[in-house]
Amino acid sequence: MLINGSQIVIECLIEQGVDTVFGYPGGCILNIYDELYKNSNRITHILTAHEQGASHAADGYARSTGKVGVCMATSGPGATNLVTGIATAYMDSVPMVAITCNVGKALLGRDSFQEIDITGVTMPITKHNFLVSDIKDLAQTMREAFVIAKSGRPGPVLVDILKDVTAPTNMFEFEPSKNPDEIALEALNKTNFKRAVTVSAPDEEELKAAAELINNAKQPIIYAGGGVKISGAEAELLKFAEKAQIPVSESLMARDCFPATHPLCTWMVGMHGTYASNMGITESDLVIAIGARFSDRVYGDSSKFAQHAKILHIDIDPAEINKNINSDSCIVGDVKEVLNKLLPMVNEVKRDEWVNQINEWKKIYPSCYDKDPKDSINPKFICETVNKIAGENTFITTEVGQHQMWTAQFYPFTKPRTFVTSGGLGTMGYGTGAAMGIQIGNPKARVVHIAGDGSFRMNCNELSTIGYYNLPLVIVVENNNALGNVRMWQRLFYGKRFSQTTLDRGPDWVKLADAYGIKGYRATNSKEFEKVFKEAFESGKPAIIDARVDKDEMVLPMVPGGKPIYNMIMELSKEIMSND
Repeated sequence: MLINGSQIVIECLIEQGVDTVFGYPGGCILNIYDELYKNSNRITHILTAHEQGASHAADGYARSTGKVGVCMATSGPGATNLVTGIATAYMDSVPMVAITCNVGKALLGRDSFQEIDITGVTMPITKHNFLVSDIKDLAQTMREAFVIAKSGRPGPVLVDILKDVTAPTNMFEFEPSKNPDEIALEALNKTNFKRAVTVSAPDEEELKAAAELINNAKQPIIYAGGGVKISGAEAELLKFAEKAQIPVSESLMARDCFPATHPLCTWMVGMHGTYASNMGITESDLVIAIGARFSDRVYGDSSKFAQHAKILHIDIDPAEINKNINSDSCIVGDVKEVLNKLLPMVNEVKRDEWVNQINEWKKIYPSCYDKDPKDSINPKFICETVNKIAGENTFITTEVGQHQMWTAQFYPFTKPRTFVTSGGLGTMGYGTGAAMGIQIGNPKARVVHIAGDGSFRMNCNELSTIGYYNLPLVIVVENNNALGNVRMWQRLFYGKRFSQTTLDRGPDWVKLADAYGIKGYRATNSKEFEKVFKEAFESGKPAIIDARVDKDEMVLPMVPGGKPIYNMIMELSKEIMSND
């Protein structure tokens, strides 16, 4: 059929199963928005308050549904406002297609109004990107973008389209794709795409070597990463750990990959990891890294990481092998496939002595979290209360900072894909948009967003989106009137010089909620918080809770940057905690 470029974009989106896009219109992308208007019965557009919000929403949509998230923006600042969200998706391997439109061909390269080389800007933070200057290339480019985004190790792909290509008068013969697999095959045959979409099959000899390492180990431990979730291998990980009786530690991105209530779960590892996880890694004789990239927040001092252990690394991306920590053995392949092939080769054994030691370490944790202050709320209590009332099927999102670490430390996740946070990039302002995307992608589910006051203020303009679409999000703002994480570092390592970390300038979160037509609550102690959270959650409507947390609440354990992960700060002296 003979259609224009904007219509081709819409048809390709429908063809790829896209039901929702997040975006913000502008001059160069108006032709596509005109077609969105005409096709509103086929595809839903969510208008966010800011392009960054659109990119984070597409990200949250993708992480929670397993589908490719789609966002779009106009040229210039519209496109650059997507950059933080694209970079966030890139660092956490999230499948996303970002569509931007640029100035017309005659204006390209002339520093025209709202012109930017967005393909150049995003080259380091995309899995691949495209500039479409000819309508004949548009359909195939759109199709390839989706193949690349979701194949192999997923990631964001940007498609920048010149305005001429989308013009109503620019027509081209469009042939609907009947077989998406053919598109994937075409992409595979393009040399420059091969690394982006190819997945290595696990090598038989590598599998045998890995099984031998596991079967001979006395004190093995699993270090699970976000790749477990991306692969959908949570059930395989559980079977593997139970059969071989191997404790499971988790990266931040894998906190919902293994049931927190399981006896073999040691929870998070690394800078703010549990005593059991960090000591388990330190005293192990085999670390089995599964879908993990050995972040610096996990290994601390690399020269002292798991000094007594051999390293077995399983990952889909060969570039991650030996990048940060050298492995003794490795398997490159999809985690789910690898575990399925490895499982029959692993002996069913009992490692009671090792598990008992892990259990003893589990009993060691900072005493500060047992307190129940009268004029503030214990962060551990917030997590426990949200879980008790909201239940295990509720999605939990966070921003970045102390509240993120408290959530990772204390929230007992038992269901896959229920914890969504920015890991690799550590993006403050991420969680609000992500929560919107999750709620829209999972309309029958519930989402609770746990935020810090510093992070939340960065994108609180998205309350307009939440209110307009009546998204039943409950936003818990852990309000300590400070950039708590930075303040904590200033206390410990900068002589208590609290430079620019005091947030004593508003806003009043209850009044702000009211301004956007959203119910606002305030809680200053545990009893009040439990009452208002229950009311807010059960209302089924958008709500904000201003939950007062002491500005000097700390995140413990803590491993100072660059130190070995066994060098944990478990308690702080009165001298350090004084503000004198």
